[in-house]
Amino acid sequence: MWAAVLLAAVAIAIVGTGDEYLMWLPLVFAGAVLVTFGIQLATGRPEGYVTRATASIGVSLLILAVATAILALVR
Repeated sequence: MWAAVLLAAVAIAIVGTGDEYLMWLPLVFAGAVLVTFGIQLATGRPEGYVTRATASIGVSLLILAVATAILALVR
């Protein structure tokens, strides 16, 4: 999941123009949250669900926050 978020952030940085990244990065985060919940529910293991989901969503948020900061400085 984290690699997909990182690849999406890089793709947005390369393809996006101007301040478009401010629209696309939150959509990537929303998708990451939905996919995380889907993956965690598909595993069928209730033990540690909250910990796994929180870790996945937290790291995705951190990656996108760093990408936002870098893009804000560069553009």
